[in-house]
Amino acid sequence: MRKYILLFVSVLFIMTNVVAQKNIYEFTVKDIQGNDFPLSSLKGKKVLIVNTASKCGFTPQYADLEKLYQEYGGEDFVILGFPANNFKKQEPGTNEEIATFCQENYGVSFPMMSKISVKGEDEHELYTWLTNKSFNGVESSKVAWNFQKYMISEEGELIGHIPTIKKPYCDEIIEWLSEIE
Repeated sequence: MRKYILLFVSVLFIMTNVVAQKNIYEFTVKDIQGNDFPLSSLKGKKVLIVNTASKCGFTPQYADLEKLYQEYGGEDFVILGFPANNFKKQEPGTNEEIATFCQENYGVSFPMMSKISVKGEDEHELYTWLTNKSFNGVESSKVAWNFQKYMISEEGELIGHIPTIKKPYCDEIIEWLSEIE
């Protein structure tokens, strides 16, 4: 019984903290080297958040993500990769192995974060915010697979999400990025 009470209190605490988040700037995540990465450092930039995996049929999207980052990235736009092992254990590596894989195979230069969980009981609080309208104020979504993309405005607010099947150069993302002045 005590275990359930502690679980309930923990979930309530997390939910209370997440509900208080109006935008992504109040979150701090870990980069792939394990350092704190305050999302407030991205104020004024459009952000594309992507859950990634190294052993997935969609892994070649890393190439398109890098191309997109090279074309649009900089002062106004950034991509954040969040490795996750939630789907058929397609991201089994350590952070160091993931960083090496991304660099050697796709020349990834956009920021990669530490491996997290994007769904389930151990879902990272950022993904709880991204996927629940009651928290983000825009829409609820379910992370269906690796390489689902979330578009974040310059104000740190959710714009919407792009399903895995759509590549990074899909019309919705290019139209959104073309608004960068």
